[in-house]
This record gives sequence, C-alpha cells and structure tokens, in this order.
Amino acid sequence: MRTIILMVIVATAMVACNQPDNSSTSSSKPSSAVDQRVDSLMALMTLEEKIGQMNQYNGFWDVTGPVPAEGDAAMKYENLRKGLVGSMLNVRGVAEVRKVQKIAVEETRLGIPLIIGFDMIHGYKTMSPIPLAEAASWDLAAIEKAAHIGAVEAAAAGISWTFAPMVDIGRDARWGRVMEGAGEDPYLGSKIAVARVNGFQGNNLADPLTIAACVKHFAGYGFSESGRDYNTVDIGTSTLYNMVLPPFKAASDAGARTFMNAFNVLNGIPATGNSLLQRDILKGKWGFEGFVVSDWGSIGEMIVHGYAANGSEAARLAALAGSDMDMESYLYVKELKGLVDAGKVDVALINDAARRILKVKFELGLFDDPYRYCDEQREKDLTGHPDHVAGVLDMAKKSVVLLKNDGNLLPLKKTGQKIAVIGALATDKDSPIGSWRGGADANSAVSVLEGLQQYTGNQYNYSKGAELVTEPATFLMEVKINETNKSGFQAAVQAAKNSDVVVIVLGENGFQSGEGRSRTDITLPGVQTELLEAVAKANKNVVLVTMSGRPLDLSRESKLVPSLVQAWHLGSQSGNAIAQVIYGDYNPSGKLPMSFPRSVGQVPIYYNHKRTGRPNDAGNGIVFWSHYSDEANDPLYPFGYGLSYADFDYADLQVSQPEKGKVVVNLKVTNTSQLDGEEVVQLYLHDIAASVTRPVKELKGFEKLMIKAGESKQISFTLGEAELGFYDNEGNFIVEPGEYEVTVGGSSVGGLSTRFTEK
Repeated sequence: MRTIILMVIVATAMVACNQPDNSSTSSSKPSSAVDQRVDSLMALMTLEEKIGQMNQYNGFWDVTGPVPAEGDAAMKYENLRKGLVGSMLNVRGVAEVRKVQKIAVEETRLGIPLIIGFDMIHGYKTMSPIPLAEAASWDLAAIEKAAHIGAVEAAAAGISWTFAPMVDIGRDARWGRVMEGAGEDPYLGSKIAVARVNGFQGNNLADPLTIAACVKHFAGYGFSESGRDYNTVDIGTSTLYNMVLPPFKAASDAGARTFMNAFNVLNGIPATGNSLLQRDILKGKWGFEGFVVSDWGSIGEMIVHGYAANGSEAARLAALAGSDMDMESYLYVKELKGLVDAGKVDVALINDAARRILKVKFELGLFDDPYRYCDEQREKDLTGHPDHVAGVLDMAKKSVVLLKNDGNLLPLKKTGQKIAVIGALATDKDSPIGSWRGGADANSAVSVLEGLQQYTGNQYNYSKGAELVTEPATFLMEVKINETNKSGFQAAVQAAKNSDVVVIVLGENGFQSGEGRSRTDITLPGVQTELLEAVAKANKNVVLVTMSGRPLDLSRESKLVPSLVQAWHLGSQSGNAIAQVIYGDYNPSGKLPMSFPRSVGQVPIYYNHKRTGRPNDAGNGIVFWSHYSDEANDPLYPFGYGLSYADFDYADLQVSQPEKGKVVVNLKVTNTSQLDGEEVVQLYLHDIAASVTRPVKELKGFEKLMIKAGESKQISFTLGEAELGFYDNEGNFIVEPGEYEVTVGGSSVGGLSTRFTEK
C-alpha cells in the first residue's frame, strides 16, 4: 500500500515540478497541470476505486467511540477503509475530520483524501442572516463578505465543501426553502449567486480558509407546485431558460466547482436523471468542469418517482444523465460495477465522473496536504472571531427592511421614554439563528430585548403576551404552535397602557421555514395577531418587528400599526442589529427581494409577470378581466420596496444610444431629507413586443449608494446585449429590434419612465 501511495506522490510531484499549478483560482479554468496529476492517479485506480470516488456517506458513527461492528455503519466503515468512499458529509470539527481523513489517507490502497461536505448555508458558528434576508440588503460586497466569514469558520472546523449557495428562484412564499435563496428575481439572484461563490471560494481554492461552493438545486426546485416541498415542477421552456437557469449560469461562469441536482421532476423526468440539464446544458453548453452531486438519496428516489424500476436502473439513469456523486443512496457503490461489466454503462462515464471529483480535490490542495483543513489552533482562533461578529452585525443591519413608518414614529428617542417590549420572540435567542444553522450553538443569538437594553436612556418593561410554541422546536420535528393560550394578554395590554411606545416582536419560529417547512397559511402563526390587536387598542404608538423566513401575509397587521419592520431571522447579532435600526444608529436601507402578498390566495405573486390579454377593466366596472373578485391584484409590499428615514427624489431621466446594442441611462437622485441615507436605485426594462412575450418589467440594473442629506448624485447605467436580450424557447439567446420601456426608481413600482428603440 505504501509503495503505491509513494508512486502517486512521485507521479503528481513530477507533473507539479514541470508545470506551475495555477488551477486553484476559482475564476479561471483549471490548468493542464491538475489534469495531468489526475490522469497519473487515474492510471493507478481500479474500476471499483473510481466508483468509490463517486460514493458519499453521511457521518455514520461517533469516531471517538468504538469501530462499528455490524449493520450499515459497519459496511460504510469497511468501504471507507477499502477506498470506496470519495466524500463524507456532516463530519465537522478538526478532531472528527482528522480521524476519518486519516483512515482514507493512511489505511486505503491509494490514500486518496476525502472531501468533507457540510450545509454551511449562512454561517458556521457565527451566524449571518438567512440568505433571503441577506438578499434584502442588495449589497453584493456585504453578501460576499458574509459568505467568506462562514467559509473561514467552516474551513477552520475541517470542512472543505459547502452545499451552498442555493440559487433557486422562489416566487411562492408557501415554500419553506425560500429562506435559503435570493428571492424572486433572476437578475438579482444571479448577482448574489456570484457574490456567494466568490465569498466561499475566494481567489485561491487551495487557501485553507476557502471551501468549494456547491450550486443548488439544479434545476427548477423553487417552482414546486403549490409551494409544497419535493413536489412536481411543471414549467415551460421560456420560464426555464429566462427565470430558472440564469443564476446557475452566473454561478458556473464565476467558477463554482460543484453543482447539486434537485429532488423534483421537471418535464416528467427527475432532475437527478435529467440529461438535458446535466449533460446538455451544464456540462455541454456551459462547459462546466466541476462535478455534480445528487441531493440526499435522490438517486434512489427516482424509483419512488416511478422513473426507475429498481436500484440498478436508478444508478444507470443517474450516471448516464451526468450525476457524478451519489449522496446517501448507496446505489453507485452497489450497482455501477455490475452495470459497467454488463455493458449498460460505458466506463468512460465512470472515468469522467471520477476525474471531475479528483480534480476538485487537487484544486483544494488535499493531495498536497490531506490535513490542510485540520489545524486545531486555527479552529480555536477563528471560530467566533471578533471580526466575524462585526461582519455579521453589519450584514444584519443591512438586511432589515422598513415597510411602514407613518408619522415618523421611528427612529425612537434614546432617552426619557417608557417602552413596552412584548412578544415571546422579543426574548427568543434561538429563533433569530434561523433554519439551516450550520454548527451554531442553540440559544446563542442576541435577543431583541438584549439589543434594546444596550440603550440605557429608556425604561423597558417586558411582557411575553403569549407563547409562540408549545414545546421547544427542533430541526427534524414539526413546530407545535400555541393556538389557544392567551393567558398573558392582560399583562401585555397593561404594559402597553403604561408605556409611551410599544415594540412588539412577532413572526415565525426559526424552524418554521427551511426544508420540509411549507405552509398553506402564511399569516402570523397562532394567537399573535390577536395579541397585536389587543395591544394596539391600548397604545397607538406601536412598532411591529416581524421575524420570519419568508414573506408573510401582513395585511391585517399593517393596518393596526404605524411602524412595521421586517427583520427576518438575522443570525447571531439579530437583537443588536434591530435595536440599532429602531434607534436610528443605522438608517435602514433594505429592499424586498420577494413580494409580500395581501392574501395567500395571490401566491405565487411576483413583479416580473407576463401581461394577460385582459390586464384591466379600463375603468368600466366590468368583470371579464384578469382579477380577483375579493382582493386586489397587486402585492401588499412589492419587490424592491423598502423605506428609509431619509427621502429620495428621482429626476432628469435621459437615455442615449451611442452604438447599436448599447444604451446609456442617466438620472439624478437627491436626498431631500436632513439625514444621510443609502438608496438602492433600480432599473427595470420592458420589451414592448417580442417573438416570445416578455414580462411587464424586468430588473436589469441596480446600484446601492450612500447619499448625504441634501446631496444629489448622478447615476448612470449601461445596458448591453445581455440586458436587452432574452432566451427563446430552445435556449438560444437573442436580441431583437424594437421598442423598450425603461423605468428607474426605488422599487419595482413607480419611478421615472421613458422609451427607446433598439434597431
């Protein structure tokens, strides 16, 4: 065994000496040096060992305890020792990772290191806001930095691969996994996808403080019918190419090293077995050179879908379609050798998959030092580092969206006031961490009450009002909501009566969103709205802070209060961020990445919809047009919307066309208030008439900038073919001549508009 390991080291070292290895730069194509090192290793591998690289197991035993003697754990352990495991997930912490890596490197025939994966979605220990909240910042630099903070802490804990970013477009707030993405818009989603890939992978993938990104879920998962997780997806090719795929393409172009396929069926074929997606588009048209991992057990689930008759057929279909690594269905390691021997799977497909996986391992530097992610001192020094705490606090402040502020109730005065703080979520230190919380410690967030108490000039009176949950919520179990107990209402009402201002914190438990957390009722759960009604009757000066992992139907609540703050689940520094916004030490700048509905009956609701043949009644009062008889068509709060304590005026919109296929849009934005503030200037485009109908408007540019009180700034956007064009129904990108409408403003509604003609 040691002789063969030495041969591998010599072979790879000779290649490395002959050619400089620049392959670890995530933004560039891997160099031929890595390809030659992979080929040298592949020449030494048996078919079984190549298939082993395609096999991923979940952490299956306590490595500090005895070796498993029987059952699945024993089988997995033996496969690990035989070199038949390419990756493990959910093994974390340097001590744990070092032990499993030592088995792979020192006990197997070839000593090929493992790549260790983990769902590090919005932080590892020091938690950033949930991704949907981060998207509300529209601050790409802050999002990239937040991803980097998570990558540093995860890498310090032995992890070399994160199953993020999730770039699924989400239009349906019922779907719990909207919390994990960037919202409803493909342009914003694409920009954020690139920021997160760059944050995870950095400029040098071999840097031990970077990790490989995994772009998921490829593709269409966010369009699950009725917002029910794992459900069927049935969309047209126009939606696929123009709405679903752009963030994936952007992430691939940014150098993401891995992709994950999806649980859903698309056009009758499970994504895991979908050759169009994985071979034709991803690895074909896009030239993706990394590898594709299945989602948890999704290869085996093709049997349940009714697409594969048995495990052997499921393994064959997945391998043919381009799924390179099997996460936790065990079917590749069980079935692929027999399928190759029987001539049902070409060995070239096995070689391609193994080569892709090994290439990423080389790029990560795991062959140069298999223990490069296993430094106990680095883990101790970097976990919870003060710079990380400051970074997630900055991200959290930027993620808050001010939805309503009648009478300028906010910001609050810092002295001389009696403030009632009401709601179970006001003292909750766990829910703010959110779902998909990585390695975070339970109850480790700063609560809202703790954040407010940092401002010592006011007097605080806390009253719970009502429990949100009837028992502690967990990741695996459904959250049990308090639907009946109102015993604390009277104390809360009395606290409101005795106070100048009420800050009431309501919303979702941290585990009410995320995977498997779909909801048909997206109003405030339990008795919370009734609590708000009682409090609002007692005191008209109410600031409602809503925590959630999705857009909620706040139509009743918004009528009850003068001020409404959407605070999402903001992570470790949640309470400090919310308090700094409420007191005005940070002027809110967030804008919604998803539309908030007036009713769940409007869902899915999104700004970039198509125009119907009967879009309105033209004021005639007729019924035969596209509308509801009991609710308006528009959302309660639209995409791109968010208030500031400052006021901004838009003027002097001008469009020029210096050359064909290029349009320059100029305007002036003025801060007309007495406060400095940030504004997200948004540009929307509408292709008036096209060979494929286009949305009523599409985001095609934005800029977030600080404008001082009384200051004016000139803003310029340049639109090229990428902004003017679209994909036809065969996936071809085209730019057509014709008339366009351009609109620029502070949200997807209103703003300044003009037209131009592209010839």
